[in-house]
Amino acid sequence: MHLKLGFSTCPNDTFIFEALVKNRIENNGLAFDLHLADVEELNKLAISELLDVTKISIAAYPRIADKYIILDSGSALGNNNGPLLISKKKINIDQLKDLIIAIPGINTTANLLLSIAFPEVTNKEEFIFNQIEDAILNDKVDAGLIIHESRFTYEKKGLQKITDLGEYWESQFKQLVPLGCIVIRRSLPKEIIANVNQMIRESVKFAFNKPEISKEFIKENAQELEDDVIQKHIDLYVNRFSIELGIEGRNAIKFLFQKGNEMGLLPAIKNNIFINL
Repeated sequence: MHLKLGFSTCPNDTFIFEALVKNRIENNGLAFDLHLADVEELNKLAISELLDVTKISIAAYPRIADKYIILDSGSALGNNNGPLLISKKKINIDQLKDLIIAIPGINTTANLLLSIAFPEVTNKEEFIFNQIEDAILNDKVDAGLIIHESRFTYEKKGLQKITDLGEYWESQFKQLVPLGCIVIRRSLPKEIIANVNQMIRESVKFAFNKPEISKEFIKENAQELEDDVIQKHIDLYVNRFSIELGIEGRNAIKFLFQKGNEMGLLPAIKNNIFINL
């Protein structure tokens, strides 16, 4: 059976999926047609129901909950770290409401966290995540919300942090920061859903056990090619919750959805959201 699989070019995703796409693990009779893209593009493809299995921003999930279900493997949860709000010059928090802020997509978890932390911020412009630093440097915007590898490069470009939304989230709510997850069509047979979940889990374990093997695939797709940037990115966002969400990971996701819904930022979800194990 062929499935359309989407994930981003960022090191955490290519690290997770390398063993699966390179057939280093048992394929359970499945084959995958790959679509690598920026996470906001993946969000939009999922909203349009064009992929069978895909990485998405967790904030995008409530819009597609009737069509997709969250797998237990492959997620990205931050621990006291998350999207960074940065600028070229010193900016105080109370100035944000008057500024133009670049975001990496309206459907991203980064944008949701910004809206929860600073609901007064409404003047936003969308950019592909790796273009936000330049947008700030070229004065197209006053500040920007960065994700992925940009977290490790902005200071070298002379930019400075206003706040870390991951630190904000955990200090306010004492919860992990759910950032991205893997979803699969609900309409697929249960055994296919279970097989895909198991394959992703085994792919993550393979990557952890033999990290050298995935390096070529990661570098082929990374926006930033420095080894230390790539490794820091993987270390930060691929962890035990990428192997298995568990109760703690699932509760963190449900809390984010609840908070977003309470603030009128996310629709309510009527379906069960996690696969049965």
